[in-house]
Amino acid sequence: MRRIRWIAAIVLVTAGCGQAGSGTEAGCPAIGTPVGIGLTVPDPAGITRATLEACWGGQCVTRPVGLFPETAAGPTSCTGTGPDSSCGASMVPTGGLQGFADIPGLPAEPIRVTVRFDDGKPHTVAVTPAFTEPGGPACGKAGPQAQLVAGPGHELKPR
Repeated sequence: MRRIRWIAAIVLVTAGCGQAGSGTEAGCPAIGTPVGIGLTVPDPAGITRATLEACWGGQCVTRPVGLFPETAAGPTSCTGTGPDSSCGASMVPTGGLQGFADIPGLPAEPIRVTVRFDDGKPHTVAVTPAFTEPGGPACGKAGPQAQLVAGPGHELKPR
């Protein structure tokens, strides 16, 4: 998941570069996009691991999901108000967990996903992965992804 945050940071940094009308040629970031399914567990009581099974077109793929502490941007602090001023924010833990299962060949069509946490019980949801646009619409589409959230009873829903 840390890889996804770095990719998102690169996209945010490069998103404003070379915009139409700025007098510079529009450029697209040369970054890859992982194909797969993200999982967020906001309340991970009793959860330390997850296994994800994705099924489509008569085939199923099973992958472990490495779960890591979820973070979010904390308070912003700025020095000064002029054009040479700077602002910053630190990442702070949310108390949740998040992970990502790489699934090469994942289609952008309806699939069935089953996640099993520590207790081994299956939690299933239907979801349709969508193509991402990491550099914006002008840079084209990249591999499909789906994002899932586990609720209080570990039920899954698309994000």
